[in-house]
Amino acid sequence: MAPGRLFLIPAWLAEDTPPDRVVPGAVLERIRALDSFIVENAKSARAFLAACGHPRALREIRLRELNEHTPAAQVPALLDDLIAGKDVGLLSEAGLAAVADPGTLLVAAAHARAIAVVPLPGASSLLLALAASGLEGQRFRFAGYLPTESAARRARIAELERDSARNAETQIFIETPYRNDALLGDLLASCRAATRIAVAADLTAPGEWIRMDSVEGWKKRPESIGKRPAIFLLLA
Repeated sequence: MAPGRLFLIPAWLAEDTPPDRVVPGAVLERIRALDSFIVENAKSARAFLAACGHPRALREIRLRELNEHTPAAQVPALLDDLIAGKDVGLLSEAGLAAVADPGTLLVAAAHARAIAVVPLPGASSLLLALAASGLEGQRFRFAGYLPTESAARRARIAELERDSARNAETQIFIETPYRNDALLGDLLASCRAATRIAVAADLTAPGEWIRMDSVEGWKKRPESIGKRPAIFLLLA
């Protein structure tokens, strides 16, 4: 029996935005045709599938979690439906599956078993933020989360600024929402006046907010980001 296909499903970025505004129609049709999913968070996955108008009752849909707490040794067992010939969807909590997401482990395991991996188009907060920033879009690097302690965070910011200047590349990073303003404060305290900083918050949501300015400009017109999902970008 031929194995099934692993579909990489784009999730919404904001739960107050209907899926049909950010997910292509053909992708919605594919989501509704699947009844087996590997998800980062079962609760948010149920909310997303319901909002997508999945025709099955949620209790009839098989959901298994793969997240940062899943031991790597348990990942191959998640391929069982695929090996049995069933198509399966991989669903992140937000955005594109397997991009800044633990689903990468499953994708690698699928390739190792010659299982077809099918990426489906949808919104990526990283690329949306980059496109809207006005910063260097040819050369960029995603640095993930920065250190939580301020001194270590400032040291990492200085390193990112040096790399950005040396390579003429945009540095992209993220933070837990309740530390957004602390991160912005450390950026403004650590970076040179001409370095440009962009912040994109609540992407695709009704309250979407995007600003790019020099460090000097941010200091002249300070703003609070607040506790909402945000992407940070830096170009020295």
